Amino acid sequence: MVETFVLADGAATPAGSSRDLATASAALPTGAYTTLRTYGGDGVPFLDDHIRRLEESSALQGRPAPLDRARVRAGLAAALRATRHPESRIRVTFAPPELFASIEAFEPLPDRLYEDGASCVTVPLRREMPQAKDTRFLSPAQGAYRDLPAGVHEGVLVGEDGALLEGLSSNVFAVMDGVLRTEDERALHGTTRRFVLELARGLVPVSLEAVHQSDLPRLAEVFLTSVSREVLGVVRVDGVTIGRGKPGSLAKDLR
Repeated sequence: MVETFVLADGAATPAGSSRDLATASAALPTGAYTTLRTYGGDGVPFLDDHIRRLEESSALQGRPAPLDRARVRAGLAAALRATRHPESRIRVTFAPPELFASIEAFEPLPDRLYEDGASCVTVPLRREMPQAKDTRFLSPAQGAYRDLPAGVHEGVLVGEDGALLEGLSSNVFAVMDGVLRTEDERALHGTTRRFVLELARGLVPVSLEAVHQSDLPRLAEVFLTSVSREVLGVVRVDGVTIGRGKPGSLAKDLR
């Protein structure tokens, strides 16, 4: 169950319940969004980065508006106290001047998926504005998830040139010829992506250029990053085995 709140003046006012985050988002005005998770019950890492991205996404939508950091923090804290989950997954929607938080209990992915690795397929979907987290992307992304074959964890968006751009709700990284590569200009800059890039630059050479579908047999490893997944190794893309068919060492080190 998802509980939605209106955040205003440091307070959280209940605004309804939904069966899942997709349904909750569909009931709200169109706007910018970001997804958070808690650690230790009420800790939200990189919250300022998430707030800044809400402002940037809203500006790209033609609705520039500032957010008061202290009031957002206070409102989120009030909403978390009201829901009282051990850990929470939160989708914040900014439709100026309104700000909403939809909260559900956070359920981590099974350890087995991290041990064995995930499978992905490419999907015929692209963001209209790659640098903006626009709620209008959520419905087609949800439809793409429903269409994924059984056993496939994530869909990967592909550029006209065959570049692997990003996942439906993740960023995509690949290691080829000893270099960690990820798309830059045509992909959303996730907060976990930024943190992983900072860590990775101390471990391996990094290139902000995507790998392509034709490169799949050459890749030593692939992994996804997102707030909910953190770092998740990928062992197959479009049926092609990545590396040795197990999550790679870099993904394990970064996790």
